[in-house]
Order: sequence, then structure tokens, then C-alpha cells
Amino acid sequence: MQKILLIVTLLVSLMYAEKLPDTKQLIVVTTQGWNDNSGRLQRYEKSRGKWHKVGKAIDIKLGRNGLGWGRGLHTIPKDARYIKKEGDGRAPAGIFELKQAFGYAPFDVMYPYKVYKETDHCVDDVHSKLYNKIVDSTKVKVGYKSKEHMKFPKNYYKYGIVVNHNHIDEVGAIPGAGSCIFIHIKKVPTAGCTVMDEAQMKEVIKWLDAGKHPKLLQGVKEDVKKMAKDYFSLSLE
Repeated sequence: MQKILLIVTLLVSLMYAEKLPDTKQLIVVTTQGWNDNSGRLQRYEKSRGKWHKVGKAIDIKLGRNGLGWGRGLHTIPKDARYIKKEGDGRAPAGIFELKQAFGYAPFDVMYPYKVYKETDHCVDDVHSKLYNKIVDSTKVKVGYKSKEHMKFPKNYYKYGIVVNHNHIDEVGAIPGAGSCIFIHIKKVPTAGCTVMDEAQMKEVIKWLDAGKHPKLLQGVKEDVKKMAKDYFSLSLE
């Protein structure tokens, strides 16, 4: 029996190792409940095999209606009550790769960073073939009916990070499962993004290191604690 348990444990460990690269940076966002639209963000970094907190925890806002399980690197529980959908006002819960940072002007950082302009759009039209893709509208046939401008007069996207929810900018995005999820600047709850003030956003981008395969781990506190342990061998308080 002990041998069987050992084999099962090893198989589970291998399964998670295959799903995730050697992640050494984590942005952990927790809320108290599924319908909460504010929470706390704490950064973690792994060195010499151990996880350590980086900086102080900060207060953040997220989806105006709270959280719903998103589509990322985790497995959505079979009994999930809330699953992220387009237009539901919920931020995605789960584990997600962080793609490029972005902004309105150049920013001298080591992490991959893209400057967007007014004609760059993130498509949230569920009927479009470009759903959940960031496109240069001057270079594609604009048949979509709904989009987000990646640069506009307000400072919300002055600095941000693309969260790989529902295969953004990739093959495999499921129409209606939620699109255009970012970490960015704002002071109030959002349609589904996680937000903070400008100074905090810049600090996070400066800290990111693509070679450490950073991830976003986000959700209700008890679920986050379990995912942190299961996927990253990180014990949270």
C-alpha cells in the first residue's frame, strides 16, 4: 500500500512539473470571497529552492462582481460555482502565465515590454475570429464589433501586463470564456482585470524577470493556498 501511495505521489509531482516550467516568481492575489471586488497582492520569489516574500502586500481592486474560475494552467474544479464568462464583471481565478508588459511610451526594463498605440485593439467580440487577440487595426480586416483600445486618453493602460487567460494572442481561445485580461492601473473595480496605482504597477514590471517564468496565482484565499501548495510547493499563511 505504501508503494502504491509513493507511486501516486510521484506521478502527481511529475504531472505538475510537466504543466509548469520552473517558476521562480509569483504574483499572488487573494480575496476573502468569490463576490469580493478588492483583495491583496503579494509578490514571491524563489531562490536556492525556497520561496520568499518580495516587498509589502498591496491593496488591489479586481472584477466589480468578484471572481470566476478562468482558463489557464490549473484545472477548473468540477463543482465550480463561478466560471469566468465574457461580460460577467468577474476577474479570472486560477494560475496564469504572464505575457508581455505594455504601456503608452518606452519603459527601460528587462522584462519584455511593448508600446501600444491608439490603433491597437484587444478584440472582445465573441463572434470574431480575432476574439481575445491584440491586433493592429491598420493591418487587419476590422470586422469585429467590440474591442478595447490599448491606448486612450485615460492612464489605465499607461503601464500594464498581459495575463494569459483563455489563450490571449494564441490559438485556442474559447469564444465567450473571457478576453482581454490585464494587470493595469486603476483605482476602482473593473470588468475583469486586476488593478493598482501607477507607482505599484511600475514596481511590479521592474521586478519581473522572464527567465524566472513569472505567474499570476489569483483567487479566494483558501483556493489560492491549496494551488500554491499543489503547484509550487509554496506554503501561504
